Amino acid sequence: MQALASFDPAPLFALSLIPYLFFLYWAGQCRSLPKLTLWGFRLTLLFVLVTILAAVLALRCCQAELVAIDALHGGAEAFLTLSNAVLVWGLLRRPKKTVNNS
Repeated sequence: MQALASFDPAPLFALSLIPYLFFLYWAGQCRSLPKLTLWGFRLTLLFVLVTILAAVLALRCCQAELVAIDALHGGAEAFLTLSNAVLVWGLLRRPKKTVNNS
């Protein structure tokens, strides 16, 4: 149980970016995905970057975790809200196609 308590998930987080970058590449090649939706997925990377920078700022300037500094945490989460909004807006603006089931 002691080994689990000292586990640092940061390398796992960094490794999770690799499949996401492959997904972004695939999504960029996919012609059926609206461009605005693709930008929403790309903005998720901006959220990750802003969150990392805010966490470093919280540790260096305030000697606290990001979740303890409401202004920094809320500001970082705003980028997630932005990326999700752009993603959904792109999906909602997608032209409706008629389906022929015959």
